[in-house]
Amino acid sequence: MRDTRTSHRSVATLAMVAAVTGGLLSAAAQVKTNVPDPVPGAKPDIVERVKIHGTSLEGNLEGDAVDRDAIVFLPPGYNENRARRYPVVYALHGYSIGAEQWSQEIHVPQTIEGAFAKGAHEMIVVLPDSKTVHNGSMYSSSITTGDFENYVAHDVVAYIDAHYRTIAARESRGLVGHSMGGYGATRIGMKHADVFGSLYIMSPCCLSARGSGGGRGAPPAAPGTPTADEQLAAVKTPADSAKLPFGLRAQLASAAAWSPNPKNPPLYLDLPLGDQAPAVLAKWAANAPLAFVDQYVLELKRYRAIAMDVGDQDGLRVDAGKLHDVFDQYGIANTFEIYPGTHTSDVAVRFQEHVMPFFSRTLSFEAAKR
Repeated sequence: MRDTRTSHRSVATLAMVAAVTGGLLSAAAQVKTNVPDPVPGAKPDIVERVKIHGTSLEGNLEGDAVDRDAIVFLPPGYNENRARRYPVVYALHGYSIGAEQWSQEIHVPQTIEGAFAKGAHEMIVVLPDSKTVHNGSMYSSSITTGDFENYVAHDVVAYIDAHYRTIAARESRGLVGHSMGGYGATRIGMKHADVFGSLYIMSPCCLSARGSGGGRGAPPAAPGTPTADEQLAAVKTPADSAKLPFGLRAQLASAAAWSPNPKNPPLYLDLPLGDQAPAVLAKWAANAPLAFVDQYVLELKRYRAIAMDVGDQDGLRVDAGKLHDVFDQYGIANTFEIYPGTHTSDVAVRFQEHVMPFFSRTLSFEAAKR
């Protein structure tokens, strides 16, 4: 009986993690995102789709792509003055989607163009892709998925600096992300303040440890159908993973990122089930920003500005508020807004009306004199 209770508690924990990794994006075609009206007189961006090699991803056990898609939005005036250099904003997508679908959710380039037309300074915006076999990297460092944390902070940044007229300084680089991307912006932001100068965190998931298993658990299996544990145990290939329900697939993504195991083929990960549950959950807890934020206070204080927002109908608002409270406790300058909306309803509006103006105010638009 004890093992049964542990298993159910672990599955509840897993399902909760799945819920906070951007669960509302699981059926993106059904998500209705409010779109701001086009701004009269807005000039078109230049859109380029590129492949960025991930040295940090080489040798990953999961077989995730090392050469990855990215979308680059160059400002309307980019080709007019060949001597001008620009700040760069790196925008991270959420779980279950990649850069292409993320671009549709925030309705770029329209929202970027709209922000410029309403007075934001021109800058480059980059959408890197972090979709993996199990639908999301968690922007973490794992032998199983590859080191997506350093892929973003180093490989992507180095590529953009080498191929475009950027202002290659931390004061001129911004990092923003939504949901899983908000977790990524939080994690990468804490650990790489030497790379980025301003930070915007949108509806971040996965901020706190979920060891107690509370919240929305996995529903009981119908008679004669496999349990969640059995479904997970049956996964041997990416095709098997693709057949899983959204929540179970998100559990595999979390395990691949936070509890990798190079000695446990074919998935090379450990799930918090059975006797190993406490040890695995401890690894997951160690990847919760609310658990490790205290170690990065000095780094966070280096930022020119930090902003965070979340919808008032988003269950993630509680943990987002806790992170804001920690920042305030340590005297880390930041702004925090709870706005009317769900997890995804106003992400495009926020991007045009808040994210882009924020970086226009806080990034340095002056190239350092050589």
